[in-house]
Amino acid sequence: MKKIFIFILLFFSLSWLMAQELTLENINAGRFSPARIYGVNPLADGESYSQLSSDLKKVVRRSFKTGEQTAVLFDVNETTGDIKLDRIDGYIMSPDEQTILVQTNTNIIYRHSFTAEYYIYNVSSRQLKKLSQGGAQQAPQFSPNGEMIAFARQGDLYVARLSSETETRITYDGERNKIINGIPDWVNEEEFSTDHSFCFTADSKTLCWVRYDESQVPVYSIPMYKGQRPEIKAYDEYPGTYDYKYPVAGADNAKVTVHSFDISTSTTRQIIVPLDADGYIPRIMPAGQTDAIVIATLNRHQDRMELYKADPRTAACTLILRETDDKYLRESAYSSLTFYGDEFVLTSGRTGFEHLYLYSIDGTLKRALTQGTYDVTNFYGYQPSTGKVFYQAADESPLRRNVLVGEKNGKVRKLSTETGTNDAIFSSNFKYHLNVFSSAEQPYVTTLRDAKGKTLTTLLDNAELRQLTDSLCGKKEFFTITTADGIALNGWMVKPRNFDPTKQYPLVMFQYSGPGSQEVLDSWRMGQAGGGLFESYMAARGYIVACVDGRGTGARGVEFEKCTYLHLGQLESHDQAEAAICLGKFPYIDAERIGIWGWSFGGFNTLMSMSEGRNLFKAGVAVAAPTNWKYYDTVYTERFMRTPAENPGYDDNPISRAPKLHGSADDNVHYRNFAEYTEALVQNGKQFDMHVYTNRNHFIYGGQTRNHLYHRITDFFFKNL
Repeated sequence: MKKIFIFILLFFSLSWLMAQELTLENINAGRFSPARIYGVNPLADGESYSQLSSDLKKVVRRSFKTGEQTAVLFDVNETTGDIKLDRIDGYIMSPDEQTILVQTNTNIIYRHSFTAEYYIYNVSSRQLKKLSQGGAQQAPQFSPNGEMIAFARQGDLYVARLSSETETRITYDGERNKIINGIPDWVNEEEFSTDHSFCFTADSKTLCWVRYDESQVPVYSIPMYKGQRPEIKAYDEYPGTYDYKYPVAGADNAKVTVHSFDISTSTTRQIIVPLDADGYIPRIMPAGQTDAIVIATLNRHQDRMELYKADPRTAACTLILRETDDKYLRESAYSSLTFYGDEFVLTSGRTGFEHLYLYSIDGTLKRALTQGTYDVTNFYGYQPSTGKVFYQAADESPLRRNVLVGEKNGKVRKLSTETGTNDAIFSSNFKYHLNVFSSAEQPYVTTLRDAKGKTLTTLLDNAELRQLTDSLCGKKEFFTITTADGIALNGWMVKPRNFDPTKQYPLVMFQYSGPGSQEVLDSWRMGQAGGGLFESYMAARGYIVACVDGRGTGARGVEFEKCTYLHLGQLESHDQAEAAICLGKFPYIDAERIGIWGWSFGGFNTLMSMSEGRNLFKAGVAVAAPTNWKYYDTVYTERFMRTPAENPGYDDNPISRAPKLHGSADDNVHYRNFAEYTEALVQNGKQFDMHVYTNRNHFIYGGQTRNHLYHRITDFFFKNL
């Protein structure tokens, strides 16, 4: 028995050690994923927050001061009635916090959207009831008075009345690939970062929504096969297609209109919004405490936003603000737009940096809430009673983030104390907040803090993960280089743990480079897999991995970010080539063995950089790479490039640059991008390696897919560098 026990103990010890090895399989399996606190919802009392338990079975109340659990608001094992659940995927609190809408059986649609089966839970009686008997729901919302829940299903809108347990269908014309009510189509969801386009008025008397008529939008068909993990049995003998409306640059978009439904009279009206025929409506929201709504519109070039205050009962619209830019408006202009009674806060880059501005409901500018030669990177909230504004900013360096509070007199206080990246979730009265800190070396640390930023308690610190990654990860360093053009660019580098400055190492450059993005940030999300883990895997095999943010990236002001306008890929690829030249001069880097890779825009810029003409990169890998912007969607592409008919800059792309290509590339996105680019390589006599992943979307995962992809990437560099 003693021998058996020793063998079992040894077996488990070896298993544990193997699980701690820095392998691609362990990285992709999440062995080194940091602990995070999810499902936090600040409650109305200002002293507590609700949170979804880690086993997904409970919603609990916790103290903002101590972090201790003070009550169980929902427990799958403690409900009354005939309905029993095993677990939940999420929850929504009603305005009075006496009802919880629990989410189950979630099915992802696109990046933000999903359907689910929702249940209404009464906190007092502990009774659980189905929200609707008619099938899965989408994007449910409580009315401000908590008496109703609006939701979408298959392109139509419904309102459920909780007291009478009745359901009213609001629209009847929803039809796939033709008409959608209250839910954005693919391109509006993807590029305006929203999963719904409907809202109640603040008085709960009217439901308003955006209707999308996508009947004239061209259809894109994606071939689908049986595959595995998951397996689609319907395509066992013959392949099928997934058909959806995807407008490429210059094509027709969905036509958008705004409508209202009077709850008491069941009257539907169309609100006539002054909108260009090809314009967008990225947001619709209640106007503070009034019975009106606010409609944010954009022209197709996305350089003009107009805010209209609309009366749903008379259908009258009044312009309250027009915001313009000589290039384009960043998404934050409408995504962070927030109303507070008869005031609202707007984000604008009008001074050359992103800052916050306070307006009255009639569009009169009251004051700038923030100012300085730095970008505000997140808006947490405004407190009308004190005039304080709470936000995140790159105030000390583009590489770092602080949590700040601005007083009404203009004084600014820093609430975060650690050097790196700080983020926050505030209590409803801004008396407390959760501070989430990380750096390139430190996985996420979550603390509870008071209004002055004093730490009250630490909720999690990922100490074990920090100790483990300290023993496994390569040496991480930040640096700044200056190109031949006189442009200072920030970067990071991961070196082998046994780095020898007298040796020369091959270099792999990783980048994304898309407009407003940032990879060079003192944060645990550093690198392709976070924590510099993938880069450390490469470093352990004798490589140095570096990342440089070129022109067009974020947190360095409007001019640096928008200088790539109308010419995507030209300055970005030039800067990667210049970075390769600078790094190749480091004594420990072999300038003859430099590779580059990236995903999505990073894949596009990999191809552009390798085809820049100076023969700097020996090998490259492009994952899910657009190869010509005329194949990409309207909203994203035209924001930075306008339409193909307006801009000859579309003609400079990886396909047109194929004759200049040095090295190889592996790309996978819409098959059209892949097919046209590889054909250009073939016809120009360029050898390359490639791989297509069956039935996989832009993120390329499922089963062993991600492991296979990462092995393909690393093996390609091992072979060619």
